[in-house]
Amino acid sequence: MARQDALLRLHKTLITRRTELRKRLGVELEDLAHVKHSSASGDAADAAFDASGEEIASTLAELESKELAQIERALRRLKAGVYGKCEACSLTIPVARLNALPYSTLCVKCQREMEAEGGWLYGRSAEDWGRLSDGGNPMEERDVRLSDLEIDMSK
Repeated sequence: MARQDALLRLHKTLITRRTELRKRLGVELEDLAHVKHSSASGDAADAAFDASGEEIASTLAELESKELAQIERALRRLKAGVYGKCEACSLTIPVARLNALPYSTLCVKCQREMEAEGGWLYGRSAEDWGRLSDGGNPMEERDVRLSDLEIDMSK
């Protein structure tokens, strides 16, 4: 029962953090767009300062976007009833680890092994990694045409 209560608290924590990140990302992306569209004035030092500030904001937005994706994934796992289970070994992830990192998908042992051996998770996971391919044989190379990649940037 205590684990279930802890998971409910973690769900609330994830929802709160998701809301906070969504707000921050919206503001940061809006600020970045405003900076890019503002008129260029000042000297080279001003331009360099603006560029470095924009780069920092962009990096921060990227990190927060990654965290948001991990939180969304944790919420989907919670809804599916597999939250708190290690994706590699299927053992229960201790509540203390989940409290420290609520979107963790690996137990400490598997996380350490993954970091030490990089890429070891491929083929050991309980998840269906085959769904990540775009169809066909995931190891098969295919030709990509430029027209497949073109994006309408006028909007």
